This record gives sequence, structure tokens and C-alpha cells, in this order.
Amino acid sequence: MNPIKRRQRLLALSGLGAIAWLALGCASGSPTSSGPNSSGPNSSSPPGETDDAFTPAPNRPIERSPRADARSTSGEGEVLRAEAHAAAGELDRALAEFERAIAINPELTVAYLGAGEIYRERGDYPAAEGLFREATRRTPRSYDAHYNLALTLQFMERLTEAVRSYLRALSINPDAFDANLNIATVYLELSEPAQATPYAEKAVALQPGSAEARINLAAASAALGNHERSVVEYQQAAELTPLTPNLLIGLADSLGQLRRHGEMLGTLQEAARQAETAPIYERMGSAQFHLRQYEASLGSFQRAIQLDEAYYPAWNGIAVNLLNRHLWTGGRDPESLAGATDALRRSLQIRPDQPRILQLLDRYGPN
Repeated sequence: MNPIKRRQRLLALSGLGAIAWLALGCASGSPTSSGPNSSGPNSSSPPGETDDAFTPAPNRPIERSPRADARSTSGEGEVLRAEAHAAAGELDRALAEFERAIAINPELTVAYLGAGEIYRERGDYPAAEGLFREATRRTPRSYDAHYNLALTLQFMERLTEAVRSYLRALSINPDAFDANLNIATVYLELSEPAQATPYAEKAVALQPGSAEARINLAAASAALGNHERSVVEYQQAAELTPLTPNLLIGLADSLGQLRRHGEMLGTLQEAARQAETAPIYERMGSAQFHLRQYEASLGSFQRAIQLDEAYYPAWNGIAVNLLNRHLWTGGRDPESLAGATDALRRSLQIRPDQPRILQLLDRYGPN
């Protein structure tokens, strides 16, 4: 339920304006390769093709501007060609031009960022990390360098390091939505909801229409026991994005904590229409039990086990339902009692460290 904001910030290059290739963002799907590199350091056309607009007249010398000469020695020309190739989906050529720009001018931070983005999109996170680290070394006050390094570390699940890099990015630009959103996500993944909350709140304040930001704030609030706020944030997120099972489960959990079991059940029934999973049916069984729909509750727990026999909370639900049935008969339903103790044992076989379940088994199991 914790989204990673992948959209990259536009990078600035003196004299060149916004970097066009970053308009690609982090689109899904594999980057495509267009073949060999361009035929020369100042050519953007594939080998064998010519551009009539730049074909000089016969016997006429080519005039070169001082700016063109400067670009050929500064690496900016290579960056411009890299942008054009990347915008066309020609990522092999783009990468070659970015790397050529770095070789010409090792101080050209934008080239490290461009090459690092391509490597990250291809899943080569170590290569991307190295380029982004070099960018931060050469331009320590670059938000883009620190942010992209943090994002790469997050993808590599090196979460503590990612936090440090996000904090450095935010020290440069405290109002950056992406960094506030992502550091909240990382703190949630580290089970640190108190640390996540101020960044989640800032992300919502920066972009109130972001479902991702509201889901983060809802999850942090729920983890801190503030289920009223969690429900509000999940409900607002549900108005901003298509419903997903994870969003609905989070909402249902907080509704359950508030003893709003009817709403909890309706939310889970909607989730089950989207995807049948053991966690959904186990929670549905819990809501039905609290609503005293005991037969329906038992059926939901049994359905959860059909979907995932190792989902031990559903075995606990079956046991509680059968024990309840046994007790309602005044202790005269040995079949339900036997089924309950068997379910308790099955649960403990999957996860032994359940003190309350051990207590139930000691109390109701055979002497």
C-alpha cells in the first residue's frame, strides 16, 4: 500500500533549458533499443541517413558557430543528442551520448543523472547508484542528484540509506512533493509511523489531490491508533483513485477498530469482488462474527483456508466459531469441540508463538 513516486524532477542545464528526455518519467514496460550508436559525435541520424536541411551546398565551406564549438568541448552537444534519442525511445543511443558527455566533461552533472535514469529503468540499480553518487559528489547542492540516489536506494530496499538521501534532498528543497511522499513511504516500510507522519502530512498539504499521499497518511495514522483520521484519509483517497483491494483492506481494518463492523463488511465485500484472497475473507469472517452472523462467518474463514491453507488467522477464526457453537449448546457438541481444537493445532503448527491460542488449546483440548 505504500507507493513509490517515480516521476522525476526536471533537471536544469545552463543554456539548455529543461531536459526533454525526463518527460519519459518512469513509464512501465521495458525500454527499447534502437540499434547502433550514431555515426559521429555530432550526428543524430542513423548511419546511412542524411538530413537535407543540414547538407551543405557543393564547394561551400561549413560555417561553425562559436556556440557549436563550445558545445563540442563541454559535452552539452552530446547531452542534447542524448535527450533527443531518449525522447524517441532510443535509449541505447541516449546512454552512449550521456556517457560520451561524461568522458568529455566529468563535471557535467546532468549527464550522470541522465545515464543513471536509464540504468535504473533497466533495473541495473548498482550502475545507477554509482552515477547518482558521483552526481552528488560533484554537485552537493543538487536536489535531483540526492533525490534520484534516494529513489534508487529505495528500489534496492536499502531503506535506511534511502532515508538519509531523502533527508539531504529535502534539506535543499523542503517543499518537494516527491521526496516528502517517498520518505513517508520508507518510514512506513521501516515500521516507523511516527517519523512518517510529518512527511505524509506535508505531501498531502502540497498536493491535496494525491491519493498516494493520503494513503500514506492513512496508514501512518492507523499504525499510531488514530483510526478516525485513518478512515477519513482512506475515504478521501478512494474518491481520488480507482479502488484497489489493498486500499479497501486498510479502510476495513480501521473501520473494524472503530467497531463499525457493518461498514467494514461492506468494504470487504467490495474488495472480494475485485480479488479473492485469504486476508480479505479472514477479515470478512471477523466482521460477520461481530455482527453475529456466525454461519456466514464460519463460511468466510473456511473460504480463506481454501485460498491459502497456511493463512493461520483463518484457522483461528474457524476455531473460535466452532468453540462458540460448542458453548452455545451447553458443552454438548463434541464434534464442534474436536473441530475447534484441530483448527487451533493447525494454527500453532504454522505459527507457534501465539500465547492466546495456546491458552485456548490448554483450556479446551483433551486432558
